[in-house]
Amino acid sequence: MADRFPSPFEIEAPEGAEGWQDLYTYSSLFSQGRRDYEDSMFWFQDGVHWPTALRPWDATLYEYAITSLSQYNTRHLQVPPANGIDFRILNGYAYLTPVPAPEADIEARVANFMDRAGFYFMNWNDLYDKWMVKIRDLVKELEEIDFSPLPELESADDVVKSGAGVGSGWKIQADYHKLLDLALKLWQFHFEFLNLGYAAYLDFFGFCKQAWPNIPDLAIAKMVAGVEVDLFRPDEELKRLAHLAVDSGLAEAFATGDVEATCQVLKGSDAGTAWIASFQEAAEPWFNFSTGSGFYHSDKIWIENVEIPFDFIGNYITKLQAGEDLARPMEAIRAERDRIVNEYADLLATDEDREAFQGKLGLARVVFPYVENHNFYVEHWSHSVIWRKMRQLGELFVKEGFWEDANDIFFLKRTEVEDALFDYFHAWATPAPAAGPSHWPAEIERRRTIHNALSAWKPTPAMGVPPEVITEPFTVMLWGITTDSVSAWLGGGGGEDGELRGMSASPGVVEGPARVIFSPDQISEVQEGEILVAPLTAPSWAPIFGKIQATVTDTGGMMSHAAIVCREYGLPAVTGTGFATSTIKTGDRIRVDGSNGVVTIL
Repeated sequence: MADRFPSPFEIEAPEGAEGWQDLYTYSSLFSQGRRDYEDSMFWFQDGVHWPTALRPWDATLYEYAITSLSQYNTRHLQVPPANGIDFRILNGYAYLTPVPAPEADIEARVANFMDRAGFYFMNWNDLYDKWMVKIRDLVKELEEIDFSPLPELESADDVVKSGAGVGSGWKIQADYHKLLDLALKLWQFHFEFLNLGYAAYLDFFGFCKQAWPNIPDLAIAKMVAGVEVDLFRPDEELKRLAHLAVDSGLAEAFATGDVEATCQVLKGSDAGTAWIASFQEAAEPWFNFSTGSGFYHSDKIWIENVEIPFDFIGNYITKLQAGEDLARPMEAIRAERDRIVNEYADLLATDEDREAFQGKLGLARVVFPYVENHNFYVEHWSHSVIWRKMRQLGELFVKEGFWEDANDIFFLKRTEVEDALFDYFHAWATPAPAAGPSHWPAEIERRRTIHNALSAWKPTPAMGVPPEVITEPFTVMLWGITTDSVSAWLGGGGGEDGELRGMSASPGVVEGPARVIFSPDQISEVQEGEILVAPLTAPSWAPIFGKIQATVTDTGGMMSHAAIVCREYGLPAVTGTGFATSTIKTGDRIRVDGSNGVVTIL
């Protein structure tokens, strides 16, 4: 077994991907000028959020997200033991490293953190209500951005005689700058509460570990289960629409399996027309839901690919006709939650300890909905609008001959889009031939070839020097990276005798046939009674949780979205196995022990 992972500077480019560095901003790459620092750190590939190779423009949101996270730790809140999360791109993949605060600074940071975080915890509901207004206003601003082609002639009244002093050429560039500004602002908003939400949970987690040293992590997580969060609202809307279809006598219309045919039938009756109106009402905003992590423009969005929600609704209709209950098992989850809380509270020695326990538990439950809700409002709804606006801009360039497909715009870095816009503006203003049509097609094809080569590469899970013991809570609970998983990576493989170990993410033990899928496009392959095995899952996969018995993922920890969603749907889950999708094959009979974090190939 190796004692360290390879240096980032030892990793070669895949064949056909030479020059891949051109696709990304220079500061996001490993560089000789910072080699001493970069070689001394432990870098892991973030398969929870960015499991596949990034296209150049998509990397914008990666850079914005991680920098905003770090800013809140170091410059806003001064989280005592933790500075930011540093990031790099290697062969197109996202790598992260936690940066600890200097030991000597921790004590001095405590007062700042207690003052600033304390204010938020004391005023959480009021500040969160204001956050909801801010985020909806931001989405509205994004929606108002318009990348229409520049006019043949500016309006005499609106532009010239109004004394505006600026025209459409200025505005289209200003709107692109605005889109970038709002995207960065979005990620500022994202971490306004998230780090604090985790901090409150970690404080509760730490109390439990100190009070009961042998308490399983899963028992602590179950104490905050059974909460209503907006992240589950899209799935609840699908169930509502399925009930409405059955109650209105419209179920047969969905038997076609074709959206257009179904809608033609629905339009033939008042009840069907009312159902369509109800679907459209639910779609904004709840079907602005990505089938992936939300960080890739290529992930399908429900509202733009309505066959996805229609297929889920059809499956729910079938279940209702069979007499099945679609509701999440909330009563059972809450009963189990309360049982665990009461049993552990009874073990505490003093009333002071019980009061402290209830106080920390209460705060964790207050903040917990944000830990999940932000995912819908930021990664799904807001990002969906950003991708749509970028495609509109990409389509404009298609009409001007800069490239062939609207999605080709994502092969440009964010600063290059600004350059292309100025090229278009200059050619319109003069008028004269733009340089873009002769410059970009060949360059985009070169980058596409490189990206295809990067996509075929299997990224090394980690680089650099692993810590002897991984104790950083975010790394363990969100990403599922533990001392054991790092040891398995160093050993180059998974468990022995058909056994894989990961995080005990959601309790229960089941056996059944495995269904291994690698992308959302394969969701339709999942059959009733199978066990889902995937690199990761997305919240928008929740509608198939009524089909499957359990979930196993390569990545993710106790507080990853996959883990939380499985707990709320009452499904056993083991996350962060590292090697599930490369070890298990579709059709293998497996046992999933979500209570102990063990997956066995039978």
